[in-house]
Amino acid sequence: MNRSDLPRAAWVLVLSCLLFGCHQPDEDEAAVPAGQVAVTTASVRQQLFHDTVEAWGSAVGDPQHARSISLAHAGQVTALEVTAGQTVTRGQPLLTITPDPAAHSAFQQAQSALTAAQGELKRTEQLAAQRLATQSQLATARKALADAQSALDAQRAMGGGAATETVSAPADGVVTLLQVSLGERVAANAPLLSFTPAHALVGLFGVQPQDGALLRPGMAVQVRPVYGSKETFVGKLRMVGQSIDAQTHLLTAQVELPAAASASLIAGAPLDAQIRTDDFKAWAVPRNAVLQDEHGDYLFQVEQGHAKRVDVTLRSPDGVTVGVEGPLDPQARVIVLGVYELDDGAAVSEQSNHPSGDKTASTTPAVPAGTPPTGKPGQAQ
Repeated sequence: MNRSDLPRAAWVLVLSCLLFGCHQPDEDEAAVPAGQVAVTTASVRQQLFHDTVEAWGSAVGDPQHARSISLAHAGQVTALEVTAGQTVTRGQPLLTITPDPAAHSAFQQAQSALTAAQGELKRTEQLAAQRLATQSQLATARKALADAQSALDAQRAMGGGAATETVSAPADGVVTLLQVSLGERVAANAPLLSFTPAHALVGLFGVQPQDGALLRPGMAVQVRPVYGSKETFVGKLRMVGQSIDAQTHLLTAQVELPAAASASLIAGAPLDAQIRTDDFKAWAVPRNAVLQDEHGDYLFQVEQGHAKRVDVTLRSPDGVTVGVEGPLDPQARVIVLGVYELDDGAAVSEQSNHPSGDKTASTTPAVPAGTPPTGKPGQAQ
């Protein structure tokens, strides 16, 4: 077909599209009447929320099970088999001690005393058989032998009878602190190392002093390691201190950890915790519905086709659904998408993003609750 054969009207239409661009209004634009703001809404409902107190700390040996290992006699450290923080098994050698010469001498003296008491008893029994010794003398000799045997047993228990003594792990656990070094001479009853049995860890936390009045033993505590596995454990608050730590300026709180936590955590692992205090009911709304300006937190509800500002108090700010308190109308829907284009009283048109017709905020981009809008107070831009 020759260009000249095209009708003049068709040429005018083609040139208009080229010069000014052809625009086909989309379905949403065509559906929104002029002067109204397209918004997406969600229903509101009452829901149970939990107040929490945040705490920071670490896993430590349970004071009710941890122990300090020492010896009843003096000596010299001649071998170290472990280091601080090492995991050990029951019966594993930890260190070797050579008893002090004085302890060895005391053992030899007790051994000599026993030999003497045995000979004295034998002579007394012979004299008693010849009626040359009384029954009282015989009883005294027997008592002297029993005392000598007890003294020797005590010296043997204190290690005086051995050239060297090996200290072994009393159970499976962790050497939390090593308090001696190779070649060091130690006094009797001096601590050699600190030992924590396996599955005997607790959480030692610090909380803000103003939160101490909210805490009571027995409260549930959600504990999570700071590093590594993000597995969460539920423990129980065992103790809340009544004095402020001079170094951290926090109150000390001790949390009993479940056996599963003790099996996977190690002593010294940093932890954070959420201590669950009081339960309360609040309006459950999507996070992005809540805005903030200089007057505080607020949101919009749809009332007779217009946006109505409702001032609220944000009580539970964490999660996709947050808890707010305020004079919300349970029959009116809350605006989630489009809030940054609204003024109080603005005309709105509710849009549905789901085939079911439920006007929800599932497609809302993640904006933290309480994010202040730009522009004049009370208006979201």
